[in-house]
Amino acid sequence: MPSSTYRLQFSKDTTFDDAAGLVPYLDALGIGALYASPLLESGAGSNHGYDVVDPTRVSAERGGEEGRRRLVDAVRERGLGFVLDIVPNHVGVEVAKANPWWWDVLRLGRSSEHAATFDVDWDAGPILLPILGDDSVADLSVDGDELRYFEHAFPIAPGTGDGTAQEVHERQHYRLVNWRRGAAELTYRRFFDVSTLAAVRVEIPEIFERTHREILRWVDAGDVDGIRVDHPDGLSDPGAYMRRLRAALGPDRWLLVEKILGVGEQLPPSWPVDGTSGYEALREIGGVFVDPDGAGLLTQVAAEHTGVKQSLHAAEHDARREVAATILAAEVARIACLVPAAPGSQQGGSAPVQSEESHPAVTGRAPERVRDAVAELLCGFPVYRSYLPEGRASLDVAVSVARAHRPDLADELAAIHAAMLAEPGGELATRVQQTSGMVMAKGVEDTAFYRWNRMVALNEVGGDPSRFGVPPEEFHTALACRAASWPATMTTLSTHDAKRSEDVRARLAVLAEIPAEWADLLPRWAARHPLPDPSLELLAWQNLVGAWPISAERMAAYLGKAAKEAKRVTSHVDAVAEVDEAVAAWPAAVLGDAELVTEIEEFVERIAGPGRANSLGQKLLQIAGPGVPDVYQGTELFEYSLVDPDNRRPVDWAARRELLTRLDDGFLPDVDASGAAKLLVTAAALRLRRFRPEVFDGYRALPAEGPAARHAVAFQRSPSLVAVATRLPVGLAARGGWGDSVLPLPGAAADWHDVISDTAVDGSAPRLADVLGRYPVALLVRPA
Repeated sequence: MPSSTYRLQFSKDTTFDDAAGLVPYLDALGIGALYASPLLESGAGSNHGYDVVDPTRVSAERGGEEGRRRLVDAVRERGLGFVLDIVPNHVGVEVAKANPWWWDVLRLGRSSEHAATFDVDWDAGPILLPILGDDSVADLSVDGDELRYFEHAFPIAPGTGDGTAQEVHERQHYRLVNWRRGAAELTYRRFFDVSTLAAVRVEIPEIFERTHREILRWVDAGDVDGIRVDHPDGLSDPGAYMRRLRAALGPDRWLLVEKILGVGEQLPPSWPVDGTSGYEALREIGGVFVDPDGAGLLTQVAAEHTGVKQSLHAAEHDARREVAATILAAEVARIACLVPAAPGSQQGGSAPVQSEESHPAVTGRAPERVRDAVAELLCGFPVYRSYLPEGRASLDVAVSVARAHRPDLADELAAIHAAMLAEPGGELATRVQQTSGMVMAKGVEDTAFYRWNRMVALNEVGGDPSRFGVPPEEFHTALACRAASWPATMTTLSTHDAKRSEDVRARLAVLAEIPAEWADLLPRWAARHPLPDPSLELLAWQNLVGAWPISAERMAAYLGKAAKEAKRVTSHVDAVAEVDEAVAAWPAAVLGDAELVTEIEEFVERIAGPGRANSLGQKLLQIAGPGVPDVYQGTELFEYSLVDPDNRRPVDWAARRELLTRLDDGFLPDVDASGAAKLLVTAAALRLRRFRPEVFDGYRALPAEGPAARHAVAFQRSPSLVAVATRLPVGLAARGGWGDSVLPLPGAAADWHDVISDTAVDGSAPRLADVLGRYPVALLVRPA
């Protein structure tokens, strides 16, 4: 495993040659491996690479095979590793012709050599493609051997091209339908509710080999040292996939999964992987900087502002039930078709279907009670999914929760439960488990986390906002378990999928220390510039101060997406023009209010300093702690970004190179807006990890002593390494600083050196006022 990784997002604007030019900087920073976003051929202009259209070749836009080779050579020349993100669950089909396999399936239907590649319900009739603006096919035209709808092109099956465009359309293996029908009637599995990402059946060995051939060629050539698997929960049998992939990679290559674990959840023990992509560490590390004493007042503020007092659990269930009934209704209907008849019922979901017109996946006519039972079950899982026979307890909980919400469906739920347990590898169990993760992601992360806005610093992927921060005892227990059980797992603070960057969350954590001040400002600001929904106001004002300074354009783009994700007053599917216009106009109105801007700036100045201290603390605890730390592109400086695409904006590499050079020339920066102090902490810790890996071993909490002890969080990684950070800095300042508080160091008195401030620390129990005199963090090491 590498000592650390640095995540780069490749695109036409960040090519392989661009990345090769960054390698010397990454090497100087102390990075152990470049961690690349997906590199296979993806949709034109893709800024993420998760919409692979041809898994048999590398992306031409990003530089092609020659460019990839140059990048690998540059990485190897510096002695760095190369970690690759892969996407086995789905491929991009937005532009049908760009994906040769999908094009062939549309052209030839079941007779295509690629028919088994995609998870299509062939018994439901032609493949439904939800792209029409309405129910009319009047705008179709024939152009040679293609059927066209404006800029969209689709293949015409051999021998079916005579007649009008409408007649030709009726002869195809697909049907172009109103875009709104996709949510309820789609006949192929997709990634969440994204109909332009079609699922691939990698559980079939031949399809696994075909989709992974190019990637494994790179592995066999020695170009790839580690793999991160995107969205394993979408696969039909993630454990079997991991075992097949591990066999192909060999025993020594680093293998990670993008698995979102619930609090206390562990990876299935049968998976031969090294860990996750690190969201659980994000929750633990960020949470220890949140003051639990702020929970009461901030809960009251949210309830009074929205006029609603609702638990997160209830909000999540409402949101999950909503997405199951709307944007994921097609998946629910397909599962309902597989449910055996409940004892005493007159009609089961799996009755034979004689024609396309009567197929339940098309008509949605599986019994309503069965569909309701499926939806309730999907909403009851305490985690993303089970992996039967592993995770049986999660399924049992889901059944119990569903029965509690709908006791009238007890028979149907019992029938589903029994069928899944009787055949844990069967289609019913497989599809329920695949879909429960979709309902969790879309209902919780992408709906409830935009509605339940008590403190949005906690509303993060892998987070649990009902738990107001992480107590130090829980933090230390979690890191000790990681050191013992998953020492090679990745840890992270920011990702391309995060709701907001680590530094936004660190700044917003300060609100928990000054809830009364926030309680005074929020209603006044909201009254001055209202939004169409009070919960959206909670979200908007927190993100505004968290990401400040931010342009009206960036804020409008974020807020427009957030309002649609929340689905309270507008949505992606049912947009409300007047609401969208009001939301889009809000940032410019706020930023154009000079008096209010002055007040916002004064408040941001109040929380910015403590927020920077939190940022430095998070970064140090992540890099020095157990696991392999990842640095998301650009976050070695303070970086205040919101959800994608805001977090994929261009990075100012020249500024980072210049600052790093100055630091290496002996410059010790202040903790200010330049971010140089964060670069100092990041580089010092990364370099130590890379060049003295032996001191990053084991884990033991290191309690401080004295009146301000609760404001220090510290641990020992070996007899020769100690990391210490300041927590709750506002409270620390209010009590007058560290006073006589000390940090007892391990072993006999010895010479310690802080590699961040480049100062000596003497004695067996130095005063925290001395250890943390220059910076709010310290990384102490003994001489080798």
